[in-house]
Amino acid sequence: MRPLLHGCGLDEVIKWRTLCYARDGKNIAIIQEMKAHLALMFFKGALLEDPKGLLRKPGKDSHVGRRFEFTSAAEVTGARDAIENFVGQAIQIEKAGRSVPRPSPDTLARPAELDARFSEAPALAAAFAALTPGRQRGYLIFFNAPKSSAARERRITKCAPKILAGKGWNDR
Repeated sequence: MRPLLHGCGLDEVIKWRTLCYARDGKNIAIIQEMKAHLALMFFKGALLEDPKGLLRKPGKDSHVGRRFEFTSAAEVTGARDAIENFVGQAIQIEKAGRSVPRPSPDTLARPAELDARFSEAPALAAAFAALTPGRQRGYLIFFNAPKSSAARERRITKCAPKILAGKGWNDR
């Protein structure tokens, strides 16, 4: 994989403790090592043309990145043309300054437990509204995940101090 990516004119750097490939200082792709496979994840993969459906979303709530998964070196060799095509497209996307439109947090339902808490604590509602759309979306994904109301309420209670502090779910 590495010689193939170098041959595409990408610079190899270590970011996030893994191999990242960039062009003109812009991230293009990153290698992700998993237990069952190795993946080449394209940072703006949602913009890549993929008529054969070779790229997968890294997770159900992922909107930007897409990855190409491999279970053997032979698969990488067999996919050489496709990898080079995706890298070429990704470079052109970066050169053009294109970006993937981010989904609005309004596309996610707010759990009833959160609405109830907002009614009880207007300061919490105001703090949540002041968060960036991405932070709001992160919380909504986290709050909506449990099946039980009690679990959703626990998550909201646990996160309330961070929301009031203006921090996102993943912020420290």
